[in-house]
Amino acid sequence: MTLYARLCALVHDDARAPKQRLQDAIEAIHEARPRHQFTGLYVVRSDALELAAFAGPPTEHTRIPIGRGLCGRAVRDRRDLDIADVNAEPEYLACSLTTKSEAIALVWLRGEVVGQIDIDSDTPGAFGADAMQSLSTMAHILAPLVAQI
Repeated sequence: MTLYARLCALVHDDARAPKQRLQDAIEAIHEARPRHQFTGLYVVRSDALELAAFAGPPTEHTRIPIGRGLCGRAVRDRRDLDIADVNAEPEYLACSLTTKSEAIALVWLRGEVVGQIDIDSDTPGAFGADAMQSLSTMAHILAPLVAQI
């Protein structure tokens, strides 16, 4: 089963709680990309992002005000981010000392940002256009599930 098919199946698996299905989806994304150091899904809650599911090492950034850090900037500016060198970004909030690059794809539902997928890599420039397109597709697939959290 492809990763996209697995994510679709998780979205439509009403036998389990939405939060558990979302955690399984984030773990599937993380496992499919071995170069990922952290994979997280944040949901928009009023004026902040709240970590709803993650795979990889724990992070202290479980609540990020919109507009703060790269994750908050992505929501504020309403655009995905592909950051090839996090150390060149003054707004970067270090989750790990080993992170070199980061990708953020917004989760949209009915014209509103409801969350974001945030992926950190220990490899500089780990993402690029193809990875961002794939991440955007995953965010689109997961949107109905994110809205249930």
